[in-house]
Amino acid sequence: MSKYEQRLSRLMSLVLRHNPGSIGLTLDENGWANLNDLIERLNAQGKHVDRAIIERVVQENDKQRFRLSDDGLRIRANQGHSIDIDLKLTPKSPPKWLYHGTADKTMPAIVREGLTKQSRQHVHLSPDRMTAKKVGARHGKPVVLEVAAQLMEQHGHRFYQSENGVWLTDHVPPDYLNQRFTG
Repeated sequence: MSKYEQRLSRLMSLVLRHNPGSIGLTLDENGWANLNDLIERLNAQGKHVDRAIIERVVQENDKQRFRLSDDGLRIRANQGHSIDIDLKLTPKSPPKWLYHGTADKTMPAIVREGLTKQSRQHVHLSPDRMTAKKVGARHGKPVVLEVAAQLMEQHGHRFYQSENGVWLTDHVPPDYLNQRFTG
């Protein structure tokens, strides 16, 4: 993906996950935006995009953050929203362990409160340590936390998996954070 497409991907994340109104876009209750409206609004912001560029960003995004509808007329982010939408996710049994990448500086709060969704709709968990480490490295010195996901589910916590493989839950209490792996 070109640097231009990477910047466009970040802008699309902002718009489709957090602030569609920043470019005058409207999302439906499930987070979908009309693709032509997105292209029109981005062009009005001076971004010079067309359908082919958007499709490349959707296909080549290493985190698979976006999805086009089956008919190709709409687009949405797969997860990570700070705005209230319903992704129509169904509960799914997680693997025994999931992982969460964070920065070392957040550990005191995590030890006290566990993993909280902050301004997002869910806590994001990775299926493997390497992905979690990459996530944690974006915020400082990475720490990877191991989450006892199956045990959480047995104790009544629900899990969901987004279309790009990210696991989601509402909260991970500190007692389910089994181990800590650094850097």
